[in-house]
Amino acid sequence: MKQSLFLYLTILAVLSSIFTYMFLSKQVTFEQTRYEKTTKKLRDSLRLVSNQLADANYFSLAKNENAQNYFDSGSSDKIIQYEKLIPVVTEKLLDFNSNPKGNPYTGQDQIGVNKFIINKVRVLNHRWIIADFSDGEIWGEVLLKYFVNADDSISFEVNQSLLYQK
Repeated sequence: MKQSLFLYLTILAVLSSIFTYMFLSKQVTFEQTRYEKTTKKLRDSLRLVSNQLADANYFSLAKNENAQNYFDSGSSDKIIQYEKLIPVVTEKLLDFNSNPKGNPYTGQDQIGVNKFIINKVRVLNHRWIIADFSDGEIWGEVLLKYFVNADDSISFEVNQSLLYQK
C-alpha cells in the first residue's frame, strides 16, 4: 500500500511538473510575441507622429533653409541668427497686447467690451507670420508681414485678417 501511494505521488509530482513546465514555457512564448507586437506598434506610432511633426513644421522658419539664408548677409557683423529671432519677433508682437485698445496687429477694431489680443504666433519664414487672436468670445487669425530693419528693430504689417463666426 505504501509503495502504491509513493508511486501515485511520484506520478502526480511528475505530471504536475510537466504541466507546470508546459504552462510556463507557453507563457514565456506568449509574452515574447506580445512584447514584439507591442514594440512594433509603438515604433510605427512613433514613425507616424514623427512624420506628422515634420509635415506640421514644413512651414516654419526653424526648418526652412532658404528663409534662414535670407538673414545671412555677406558681412559677418550683420548676420541675424534665426534661433534668436523667432522668440524676439514673437515677444515684440505679443507686447502689443498691452495696448488699451487691443493689439493693433490683429487687423480688427475692438467690437465689444473686451479687446482683441494675440494668443499664438507662428513665424512661417523670413517674411510671414500667422497668429491666432481673440477677445474671449470672438476668435480670428491674421497673416502678418514682418521686417527686420537696419537698426535691428522689428516692424509689422497686417496683410489679411479674418474673424470666425460665433
